[in-house]
Amino acid sequence: MSSEKKHLLVIGAGASGLPSIRHALLYPNVEVTCFEKSNDIGGLWNYKPHKTDLSTVMKSTVINSSKEMTAFSDFPPEDTMANFMHNREMCRYLKNYAKNFGLLKYIKLNHSVVSIVRNDDYETSGKWKVRYTDGDGKENEKIFDGVMLCSGHHAIPYIPSPWPGQEKFKGNITHSHDYKDQRGYEDKVVVVVGLGNSGGDCAVELSRVSKQVYLVTRRGSWVFNRLFDRGEPVDMVFNSKFQMFLSQTIPAPLVNWNFERLLNLRFDHEKYGLKPKHPALGAHITINDELPNRIACGTVRVKPAIKSFTENSIEFEDGSVVENVDEVLLATGFSFHFNLVEGGNLIKVNENKTDAYKYMFPLATSDHNTLAVIGLIQPIGSIMPISEMQARVYLETFAAGRKLPNREEMKADVTAKREEMSRRYVESRRHTIQVDYANYMHELGDLIGCNPDMRTLWRQKPFLAWKVYFGPCVPYIFRLNGPNSWEGAENAIWDVSYRAERPTNNKLERRNGGESKKQN
Repeated sequence: MSSEKKHLLVIGAGASGLPSIRHALLYPNVEVTCFEKSNDIGGLWNYKPHKTDLSTVMKSTVINSSKEMTAFSDFPPEDTMANFMHNREMCRYLKNYAKNFGLLKYIKLNHSVVSIVRNDDYETSGKWKVRYTDGDGKENEKIFDGVMLCSGHHAIPYIPSPWPGQEKFKGNITHSHDYKDQRGYEDKVVVVVGLGNSGGDCAVELSRVSKQVYLVTRRGSWVFNRLFDRGEPVDMVFNSKFQMFLSQTIPAPLVNWNFERLLNLRFDHEKYGLKPKHPALGAHITINDELPNRIACGTVRVKPAIKSFTENSIEFEDGSVVENVDEVLLATGFSFHFNLVEGGNLIKVNENKTDAYKYMFPLATSDHNTLAVIGLIQPIGSIMPISEMQARVYLETFAAGRKLPNREEMKADVTAKREEMSRRYVESRRHTIQVDYANYMHELGDLIGCNPDMRTLWRQKPFLAWKVYFGPCVPYIFRLNGPNSWEGAENAIWDVSYRAERPTNNKLERRNGGESKKQN
């Protein structure tokens, strides 16, 4: 490892930027700086009640992945934090993380990046020239050896092409990015377009105060609850090394059949007008605990795709018409681009498709791999541990000199992933950066040698090995060995069950070894 300091820029102090700073600090030869555009840290999870171009959640948003599967690998959440945290708690967790590891002094708030271009000596050095405005609005320029783009992909609303007659519509049309809460929607007829997580959440929330909510979905969706049998968080049940083995061994049609069977035991998707043509794992899943109840109550009614607008009504593809529509809420997803980097001419994006190795190293900059995109994935599972793992991979290459595959090998991997995605998922701009949590974490872990050494564990610590293999694939298992392993990882793994049960059972006591017992 070179003794010369490398200057690294992290752009964004949210759920991807914070672990990037934290892991950069583990390398003595890295001097890290973070530019955060807003006046606070937390990114998406720092709720913004005003209209903004920045990414933000709704006022009522709770996380869709459980706290243990969402945590960073060396910072287990507090015992009493809810398994599915409200955005306030999620933001508090991020701020506690930053405080615990002393990250705040490396973050420059109200610093906005204007442009990133290859430096004059880039061909030999891989350096980047960054122009930015500081807190006083003054424009500055600085050279960095490496850049980590951690600004997320939930800031640029995707607005579909206008429907016939839309220009005549007298009601309001708003994207879900700008939806804050239910105020202003009382006693109105609302049409929510899109059945992703945002669309489901908006429809459920508005159904309590609006006159009527119509939920528009072109193809339907399989709806998962946050909780599985016996109230276990669903991601802690289905994300394990054992489940990963099963999914790689059992034919995909059988895996999908079993998932559909389980989901239809909760409610029959066909009876509720939600059953899609694609299999359960053929599209990004929708997480919603209340939607079938709201449909059963009639406060949410499911509609097919929109055909056209009039001044006050909407006609749907099945010929039905809803009159006196007041509000249309577009939960139609987001777009992303890399216009900051040489005006978008270097790293090209087409319909949310871009060529990037492991979704983080753009092929356009594979000559040096000193620029990486962190958090540009849509996982079935939590994004935060994946962003942290991506940061670890980048820093092992940037600071420790670990070799990556050559450009041709990277290109072959990108092509293979795209082909695999087209075979599994329905064609959609939301499925261009789709990954499975456990598989992708292990894929990244392979690159830096931090996947659990199961042979050694089975031989030396068989009970821990059992927990690691059959228990949830929590982020702590990737700190048992490999670069920058963490001595607290084993205890964090043993304590998972206690921390998951403690928020809903205050009579629970911790035993040695992380087991728990109930008080009489």
